[in-house]
Amino acid sequence: MASEDPTLFTAHSLPSDPRLWATVTNAYLGTRVYHDTLHVSGIYNGARGATHRATLPSPLNVQLEAPAGTGHQLTKTFILDTNTGSFLHTLEDSRFRASQCIYAHRTLPHVLVLSVSLSRLDARSGPITVLLQAAFSPESPDLDLHLGPDFQGARYLYGHTLTPEQPGGPQQEVHMLWTPVPPALTLGEGEEDRTWEFLTVVGGSQAEAQACLLEALRLQAKGTLYTAHAQAWVQLWADCGLDVVGPLALRQALRGALYYLLSALPHPGAPGYICHGLSPGGLSNGSRDECYWGHVFWDQDLWLFPNILLFHPEAARGLLEYRVRTLAGALDNARNLGYQGAKFAWESAGSGLEVCPEDIYGTQEIHINGAVVLAFELYYHSTQDLQLFQKAGGWEVVSAIAEFWCSRVEWSPGEEKYHLRGVMPPDEYHSGVNNSVYTNVLVQNSLRFAAVLAEDLGQPVPEQWLAVADKIKVPFDLKQNFHPEFDGYKPGEEVKQADVVLLGYPVPFSLSPQVRRKNLEIYEAVTSPQGPAMTWSMFAVGWMELKDTRRAWDLLERSFANITEPFKASLAPASAHTLILPAFCLGPWLAGAGAQLGEGSQRGPGDSHQTLGPSGSRGSGLRRACVLGGGGGVPVLTTFPLQVWTENADGSGAVNFLTGMGGFLQAVLFGFTGLRTQGLVPLLSWPDTEVTPSGSKGSKLFSKNSLLTTLDSCPQTTGWSLGLPWAL
Repeated sequence: MASEDPTLFTAHSLPSDPRLWATVTNAYLGTRVYHDTLHVSGIYNGARGATHRATLPSPLNVQLEAPAGTGHQLTKTFILDTNTGSFLHTLEDSRFRASQCIYAHRTLPHVLVLSVSLSRLDARSGPITVLLQAAFSPESPDLDLHLGPDFQGARYLYGHTLTPEQPGGPQQEVHMLWTPVPPALTLGEGEEDRTWEFLTVVGGSQAEAQACLLEALRLQAKGTLYTAHAQAWVQLWADCGLDVVGPLALRQALRGALYYLLSALPHPGAPGYICHGLSPGGLSNGSRDECYWGHVFWDQDLWLFPNILLFHPEAARGLLEYRVRTLAGALDNARNLGYQGAKFAWESAGSGLEVCPEDIYGTQEIHINGAVVLAFELYYHSTQDLQLFQKAGGWEVVSAIAEFWCSRVEWSPGEEKYHLRGVMPPDEYHSGVNNSVYTNVLVQNSLRFAAVLAEDLGQPVPEQWLAVADKIKVPFDLKQNFHPEFDGYKPGEEVKQADVVLLGYPVPFSLSPQVRRKNLEIYEAVTSPQGPAMTWSMFAVGWMELKDTRRAWDLLERSFANITEPFKASLAPASAHTLILPAFCLGPWLAGAGAQLGEGSQRGPGDSHQTLGPSGSRGSGLRRACVLGGGGGVPVLTTFPLQVWTENADGSGAVNFLTGMGGFLQAVLFGFTGLRTQGLVPLLSWPDTEVTPSGSKGSKLFSKNSLLTTLDSCPQTTGWSLGLPWAL
C-alpha cells in the first residue's frame, strides 16, 4: 500500500527500464541511482553537433544486498523522499534494517553522498553483515583520465575532455575525489546501530576538489553532513512549495514536478553560482545518444522559466545570464546564416554556437529567439531588475534579437506585409513554411518589448522595430475564424505538438473567445497522440480560459500518460478539490505593483525580499496561501504517479523530462488560476473572481524568496480563497 504522504514516492521494486530510475541532482552534479556515470554542469565533449555531456565514472553505483541463505523473509523498499532530497533503499527482516541513502548535497553542490545505516531489531542476533556490490572503473569514453595521489583518505581521478566543442577551444578539466566503498559492512555484536558515509567530490581543479572535500569532511566530523543537506531542503520547501487539498495522486504529481525542477536549481543565496542552462532531461541525463545530449533548447525559456521565475527569481536570472554569456555565439550564428543581430542556437552547449546535429532545425527553428526574449520580458515585468538590462547584458540580448528579426523578414509588396519565409514552427512535422503564425507573433512581441525597454533605458528606438512589428503578417482565416499554422495550412493536417494554441498563453496575444475556441478545436483534433508531454497542458490552459473545465481536465489527463510505471496516473470524476497556491502569486495583480530589485541590490542566504503590501507599504513577506475552491464533478487523479516523466507517452524520448513537468506546472500555476505576469496580458483572466481571506491551513507554497508582491492586509489569515465565477 502506497504511503498517503504526497512527499514520498515509494515502491518495492524499480522499473525494468533503468532509464526511468530516480535521479539524484543538484545544480552542479547529476546522476541516476545505480548508474555507472555522472555528469558535471557545463562539461561537454565532442565537436560541434557531436558535443554531449561528458560522462564521469560514478562511485555511487553501489547495490546494497543481504547475504544469501539467511533463511529470513526480506522486505525491500525504495523511497524518493522529496522532503530531504534523498533516495533510500531499505532491506529489512526480523533481525535488522539496512538503509542505503544517496543524495546530491544541497548546500555543497560539488558533493555527492552515499551512506549506509544498519540497525538491530532483534537483540538476540549476532553480528549483522550486508554486502555492497560496486561496479566502478576509472574510465570514460569522453575524458582522458588518470589516477593521482590519495588525499585525506580519498582516491583521486583527474583529466580533461577529449574534444572541445569548437576547434581551438579549451579541453575542460575534471577532478574527482572519492572515498572507496568496501565489499561488506558489519554491525558488530552489541552495537545497536551505525552509519557509514562515502563521499564523491568533483571540481574544475585539484584545488577546488580538495577544498570541497575538506568542507564535507568538516561537516562529517561534526555529524552534520546529512543534517545540513536535509535542513536546506526543509527550508526550501518552507519558503517555496506547492500543494493541493485533494486527491493524493494529483498532490504527488505536483510535488514531483516541482521537486525535480528545484533539484536542478542552486540553493537560494548560493555564492558563485554560474548557470550553464537547463536541458530537457536535466543534468542526470545527456550522455551521447540520449536525452538530446544535454543541449539547451527553447524548453528552458518557454516551458521552465515561468515556473522558476515564480518560485526562485534568483535562479531565473541565472538562466538569463546563460543567454547573455552565449550571446557571442548567437551573433556568430546569425552571421553564418547571412543575417544581422543574434540568432540563438536551437541547441546550445557551452559556446552558444549551434550544435544541433541536423542543420534543418538549427537554421529553421528561429522561434527560439522569441522564447528567449519572452523570458527576459517576463523577468523584467516581474522584477524591474534594471541592473540586468543596464549593466549585465540583458539589453544587448534583446536588442540583438530585434536586429535579427528586422534583417530576417522580407517585405511583400502585394500584401503590404512583412513575411518570414522558410521556417519551422514548433510543429516539427512541417518545415520550410512561410509565416508561421506562432513565430510571427513572437516577432511582434520581441520587437515591441525591445522598443519599450529601449525607452525605459533611455536608448533610441529604431523606426524599423515598430514598423516590422506593426506590419508583419499574422495569418488568419476570416471564413473559418481561426489562425492557420502557416501560409497554406489546411485544417486536418496533423501537427506534432502545441503550436498555434500557445498564442494567448504563454505567448501574450489578444484573442477573442470565439477565435481561441476555434484554434483549440481545430488543432486538438489533429495533434499527434505521440507528441511530447507539455502539449496537452497548454490545451488545458486554453480551455480553462474559456471556462470549460471538463474539457481542460480531459486534456490535462493526457499529459499523465507520460508519468511512468509502477504508479500510473489516471483521471476519474470526483466531487471537488482545492488548489493551494501562494499569496505572492496574487499580490502583483491585487496590489497593483511588483517588488523592486534595484541596481546593485544585494541579498544573502536566508534574506527575504521586501514586498509591497496592498496599500503600498512595505510588507513582511509573511507566508500566505491561495485556495481555489472546487465544484462538483471535477476529474481528479485516482492513483499514484511515479516521479519520472518521459517525453512521449510510449516511453520514448527524453526521460526525467523537465519540459513536460514545466508545462504541467504552468497549467496549474497560471492556467487554473488565470494569473498572468503583470504588464503582458489582462492581469487576472477571471475578472469576476472574488479574493477573500480563508482559514485553510497546511499551505505548502510560500513567498520568502519571491520578488513578487505578497498579500499582507490580514496578518492572522492563514490563506486566501479565490471564489471563481464558474464551477471548477
